[in-house]
Amino acid sequence: MRVSMLEKISSMIDTFNRKEGEWASLLILPLTIVVLFEVVMRYAFDSPTIWGFEATTFLYGIHFMFGLAYTDVTDGNVKVDIFSSRAKPRTQAILIILANVVIFLPVFSCMTIWAWKYAITSTIQHELNSTSWAPAIWPIKIIMAIAFSFLFIQGISTVLKAINALSSAKKA
Repeated sequence: MRVSMLEKISSMIDTFNRKEGEWASLLILPLTIVVLFEVVMRYAFDSPTIWGFEATTFLYGIHFMFGLAYTDVTDGNVKVDIFSSRAKPRTQAILIILANVVIFLPVFSCMTIWAWKYAITSTIQHELNSTSWAPAIWPIKIIMAIAFSFLFIQGISTVLKAINALSSAKKA
């Protein structure tokens, strides 16, 4: 059986996002360490850190953002498919294409562009968080833009898979 170019591209995107999601899942380890350290310092020694809460927020935010594309590639999103689940594969493919082209791709193309603009501005200004710890916030914004890019590319993969399914349904 001949593998189409759409399948190859989609497969490469899917493989990339699965791997990045698996690697990003390891962020739970430093997150757990920071939370445990903060809890011990706060309750055992009555000496909370000034950085613990923010570090936890940053680590969880990065973990969450990198999980977006992974969740999409593994079809882990919550969805109500009472109409599409009973439809024929051809109709399902059309609905997926329409939903992604009309809603998902325009929204996340804007989100990705704006995230990159936000990250670039923050980087140029060497932006710091406005707290007593005042860590650099621009790396977090760059990571956010990268994560939105991964999700946008995964949306393209979803459309390519649906187009391929639609063309396969036509042949059958």
